[in-house]
This record gives sequence, structure tokens and C-alpha cells, in this order.
Amino acid sequence: MTNKFQITKDKKRKTGDERQKLNNRHSISVWFFGNWNLFVIYYLRFEFYNPTQRTFAKIFRTPIIVSLILLLVGCSYSFTGSSVPSHLKSIAIPFCTDRSGSGEPGMADNFTSTLIEHFISDNSLAVTDKSDADSFLECTITSISDAPTVIKGGENVSARRITIKAHVVYKDFVKKKTVFDKSFSNYGDYENEGDIISARSNAIKAATDLITEDILLGVVSNW
Repeated sequence: MTNKFQITKDKKRKTGDERQKLNNRHSISVWFFGNWNLFVIYYLRFEFYNPTQRTFAKIFRTPIIVSLILLLVGCSYSFTGSSVPSHLKSIAIPFCTDRSGSGEPGMADNFTSTLIEHFISDNSLAVTDKSDADSFLECTITSISDAPTVIKGGENVSARRITIKAHVVYKDFVKKKTVFDKSFSNYGDYENEGDIISARSNAIKAATDLITEDILLGVVSNW
């Protein structure tokens, strides 16, 4: 039983580390962009409102300083989606197909909307129609399982695990090739007591969030 919990912790830690990498990209981008704005305000103040300091302000007009500033500004945009090839700017994400046979209501809808939300939030690739997209992401939910994870004395199941598996095909329309064709899997746990219906629903939601984030990471970091 200890090994099961350790595997669970290691898997969650790995997923958390990957999410942190994406968050760090956004943080660095925001930091550079914010400092650029501060510089512009500072420059304008010295140039137009403090004539005695114009000599200092003119220093910033030298080619070397200007080049450095442009480099920093460029860096602020290069960290987000830095692993995505430069020829890819957009992605089409059609409605996901649910072939799990689980009968979970609204599963395909929720999976698709969550996946699109992740891509919009990440902003590495613009989500657009297939006719205008540089790339294409096709997802099929292949299975949704609900199995016990913790068994206490007397074979009483105290917790259960929802595991979602999906088959994903990612295509590069510009170079006319398939980038990857593989399966993803992730899960969400819930207690087998109290309001089980709500707990199970939350577990499905958590598993959906994790697997769609894994798919995003596969697209933007798999180059």
C-alpha cells in the first residue's frame, strides 16, 4: 500500500513540476514586459518633464542601449511557448470524441472546453478554425475507469480513483507531418463516503483538468 501512495505522490509531483515550468515562462514574460513599461515612463519623465536631466535621457538613445532594450523586449515574448517552432502560430482543436462507453454525461463537452481553456491561457498557439490553423489537435477519449484505491480492513473501499485515457494526434499543417500520435492518461481520487455523487464529479473534473494540461504540455514542450 505504501508503494501505491509513493507512486501517486511522484506522479503528482512530476505533473506539478511541468505546470510550474509553464507558469515560470509566463512570470518571466510578465516581469520583462512590466519593467519595459516602467522604463518608458521613466524615460518620458526625464525627457519631457525634467529638462535638466535631458543629457541623462539621451544616453538611452545610443545604439547599444537601444539594442539591449529591444533584446529584453524580445525575450519577454520568447519565454512563453519557447519550445513551439516559429512557423507554428495557431492550432485548431475540434470537438473531442468520447469512445469510452462510460455514459458520463457531457464528458466530451467538458473535455473539449477544458482543453481549449488551457491553450488560451497558455497563449503559445492561438486557437482558431481548422481552415486558418497552422496545426491540428484531434482528441478521442478511449476509456474512463472507476476503481478502488484504498482498501481498509474488512475489504471496505475508502477511496476510489477515476482514470481518464485519451488518444491524441497532433499535426503540423505547415510542414504536412504528424508531430505525435500517442495516448495520455491521468486521474482524480475521491472518498467513498458522504456525498459520493459530488465527490465523484469533482474527481472527474480533476482528472479532466490534469489530462488536458498534459496534452498542452505535450504540444508546447515536445519539440
